[in-house]
Amino acid sequence: MTWSIIALCVLVYALQWLIPNDEVYQDFAYATALTEVEPWRMFTSAFLHSQGFFLHIVLNMYTLWIFGRVLEPALGRARYLAVYVISALGGSVGFFLLTPVSMNGVIGASGAIFGLFGALFVVVRQRGGDVTQLVVLIAINAALGFMVQGIAWQAHLGGLIAGGLTTAAIAYAPRGRYQLVLQIGGMVLVVALLVVITLVRMNAVGGSLPTSSDVSSI
Repeated sequence: MTWSIIALCVLVYALQWLIPNDEVYQDFAYATALTEVEPWRMFTSAFLHSQGFFLHIVLNMYTLWIFGRVLEPALGRARYLAVYVISALGGSVGFFLLTPVSMNGVIGASGAIFGLFGALFVVVRQRGGDVTQLVVLIAINAALGFMVQGIAWQAHLGGLIAGGLTTAAIAYAPRGRYQLVLQIGGMVLVVALLVVITLVRMNAVGGSLPTSSDVSSI
């Protein structure tokens, strides 16, 4: 799954360059003002990367490869993919919750990758390992979100929490006949929580959200 996700991100990045008029970005980037009318952007934006900063995709894919090599065997393909996708959603929810409503686009796999940070933290703790170095790594990367302009720390935070909660539902489910059911139930609860947070935020901003007829370019 790790290589599949990397391949998909690279393919989408190539399409960003090949398809004219910035169409891929316009159609799939996430903007908080589009949450109600085009909610799928909360997922699709995680597969787009900045064309103006090549290291954006390079660093994200390298980090994905490093963490994926550890987490995919530990969690299993399906669970690993679930953690990644839910973390991507969590990143968008975090950005929606902690930023003003606007048509400014946000893209990148960073929210999902921070979810993998949270996932590895849970896995290592559950197995009794030392998480000191991982905590330092998370802290350094989190700090960059406040120090470097253009980095959405809100998405990092949302992804980190979503990834940690999803993995906790997997790692701490009691062994036995109903383990898989409990794991799936836990993951569903995390998604439900993210949906509820999104709905509450949408209700709070109310008139700031456009209707489908009001949507303009991001």
